[in-house]
Amino acid sequence: MSNSPSLTQRRKEQAKLEISRCAAELFVLRGENPVTAEGIARAAGIGLRTFYRYFRTKEDAVRPILANGIDEWLRYIASSSPGTPVVQVLESAARVALNSPAATPDAIALIRRLQRIIPGDPALQNVWLSLVNDTETALVLVLRELMGPGADPLEVRLLAIAANTAQRMAVAAWVDGESPAYGDGSPAEVAVRCIRILTAGLGHVST
Repeated sequence: MSNSPSLTQRRKEQAKLEISRCAAELFVLRGENPVTAEGIARAAGIGLRTFYRYFRTKEDAVRPILANGIDEWLRYIASSSPGTPVVQVLESAARVALNSPAATPDAIALIRRLQRIIPGDPALQNVWLSLVNDTETALVLVLRELMGPGADPLEVRLLAIAANTAQRMAVAAWVDGESPAYGDGSPAEVAVRCIRILTAGLGHVST
């Protein structure tokens, strides 16, 4: 997780993200019209065959925009200085991940609208829950490596669950309310608060 992706991989991920953005826009604007893989491909300016090289289903196409920033979040945690308390690492990582200046106001608004429709669409919800599960699995591996071979496996998993849940709860609170993306009441501040509450019984865990 600490290795930077190659140029080819970055280009592929950027292409997937651009298609994903088109898919998200169609899902939030669909109204009575069903979203199709053909429609997403057309909106993205690609052929249907190319679409299926990237995604298995039309719902899978929203995953990259939902997952955008997760790899950077995991790399930030993995690259933390040895000896730094893990809870401190997780708080710093939450602020970095959720305060990313790369997201434009339009992109932030799109993600908020997409998250609001997910609970009412079982197929989209399955994509979201799969992403949450995969993120937790990856986080366990990152924390296990960061904390070293002597780390208590139970504490590693509890920390992974706490960090992943904190991020998810922060996004959910932001989606359901009208709080700003940055500053007081932002997802980053909510995530830090959740991390502190959820890890309170673990004591001062150090890397």
